[in-house]
Amino acid sequence: MRRLELLDKHLSSQPLYWVLKNTDIKEFKKVGNLKGKTIVITGASRGIGLAIAKKAAADGANIAILAKTVEPHKKLENTIYTAAKEIEEAGGKALPIRCDIRFEDQVKSAIEQTVATFGGIDILINNASYIALTPTLDTTMKSYDLMNSIVARGTFMLSKYCIPHLLKAQNPHILNITPPINLNPKWLAPHLAYTIAKYGDSMCVVGLSEEYKGQIGVNALWPRTTIATAAIRLALGGEPIMQRSRKVDIMSDAAYTILTSCNKATNGNFFIDDEVVGPVDLKKYNVNPNIPLEELMPDPYV
Repeated sequence: MRRLELLDKHLSSQPLYWVLKNTDIKEFKKVGNLKGKTIVITGASRGIGLAIAKKAAADGANIAILAKTVEPHKKLENTIYTAAKEIEEAGGKALPIRCDIRFEDQVKSAIEQTVATFGGIDILINNASYIALTPTLDTTMKSYDLMNSIVARGTFMLSKYCIPHLLKAQNPHILNITPPINLNPKWLAPHLAYTIAKYGDSMCVVGLSEEYKGQIGVNALWPRTTIATAAIRLALGGEPIMQRSRKVDIMSDAAYTILTSCNKATNGNFFIDDEVVGPVDLKKYNVNPNIPLEELMPDPYV
């Protein structure tokens, strides 16, 4: 209940407002599909990462799955091997790599394996995360270090080691699953440690998009609502939240649009999922189609 109370602080007294505010449908210059493209995705054994991987696989992409799960977990579905099977069934080629992105040697080895197998890297998706929406006094330093080493440091390190290969690719992209930076205290106060980690991820978008402008398209994508993943089920309160969430499909559809656009034209943006996929009937993305728009659960950062 404490987690839900923290989320409720972000809700407007006019519940429809948060869904529609700042909605600005984006336009993209499409330059092809993902057939034959090699994509490195962190945290791709389940959830949003796996959904994006399967969407790309339908075009015939090569997917390097970087994640830790090699044995079934009692609370989290899938392993890197079951994910690889789903990706191949969707039409792509999969390379499951056990990789804890906190450790430089494992990251370097994963990149080397990917290049040796597929000949290069075209796209990096920094999706891996660790969620602990805890107030300051309830946040252990172990949890703080874990969030920051995976989310902020991990994103920087993956980008660092993929960039030399991305610079050799045609229409290369980096896509971080991270929110726009907003320094209004209401976004930091409820769960400061997690926000520090996510904003470190977001600052990588700001910095790298300028550093490699005209060479690599670097962007962020974030959902307007909670997304029905196992991580959200565990972090935010189970089935009631899942019913008020959207499916992972909205994130994979949005990511596909970004990754198939011109990297020179699409750069340095913090995209919200429904602004990318629209204009469409967004209700098709609801877990529960009977839940009205204004009753969906807003993401804590939107």
